[in-house]
Amino acid sequence: MQILRVAIIHDAPVPTSSVRHLLIAFIKRGADALYLRLSKLSAYIEEGNLRIGYGKTGDVELDAAVIRGIGFISSVEQIFRRINVLRQIEALGTLVINPIDSMLIARDKYATVVNLRKAGIPVPDTALVEDVFEAVEIVKRWGEVVIKPLMGSMGYGSVKASDPDLVYVISKVWLAHGQPIYIQKYIEKPSRDIRIMVVGDEVLGGIYRYTPEGLWKTNVAQGAKVEPAPLNEELKELALKSTKALNLIYAGVDIGESKDGYVIFEVNSAPHWAGFMSATGLNPAEKIADYVISKLKK
Repeated sequence: MQILRVAIIHDAPVPTSSVRHLLIAFIKRGADALYLRLSKLSAYIEEGNLRIGYGKTGDVELDAAVIRGIGFISSVEQIFRRINVLRQIEALGTLVINPIDSMLIARDKYATVVNLRKAGIPVPDTALVEDVFEAVEIVKRWGEVVIKPLMGSMGYGSVKASDPDLVYVISKVWLAHGQPIYIQKYIEKPSRDIRIMVVGDEVLGGIYRYTPEGLWKTNVAQGAKVEPAPLNEELKELALKSTKALNLIYAGVDIGESKDGYVIFEVNSAPHWAGFMSATGLNPAEKIADYVISKLKK
């Protein structure tokens, strides 16, 4: 019986909790599971053949790879190198989830909302500019806004503002550091949002993420409290539709309850799931491993 070889790819020096969950899930299913740091993977075209190397250990041959992140990037050239390595892994016939091009769309917050809106999915009013005066006019028009990093996670760097002068200062600082200004109209909602986990065609469940007292962010990494959320058919359909709109295999979909109905804030292609596990008792790594192995055995 062939033993399947599956890599979990990230770049943290020490595997994160989600990486460890995935390694354990694949090992339990009889796979040869290993952790690979993306910075140590190299792509070659040699003697007419494509191959992937890993440090001094030689060539890497994989049946599947689960990408958990592409690490901290210091230059455009570095991100292109890592993308090219992952694309070459796909080109060698390896099952890669999530697909790297889909992850890139999900990592780019504006590309995400564009693709969601094209699919008919409700999203907040959003703008992407490089002009501080345009940013000021937007906050005057929309009232309260949230300025976010175009690429970021766990809510860090997101600022809520309604004062045009504050938006002016924030925008000047961001532009000075080569960052565009990504602005969304603030959505009034209960002191919570909904995170729904999807794997394949299955909605695993959902949680409410409650803002800490006196704050507005619902990120678990910033102290949000969690509890299981009952999911109606509309929520399940929105989560599945959002995941498929970005061509993702698994995702964490963040949904707000506005006065006009549900709205999608973000679709995370490598979601953290500690909060989801603590609230529901469900481990997404088990479902991801089942999905990958079922695809490999077809």
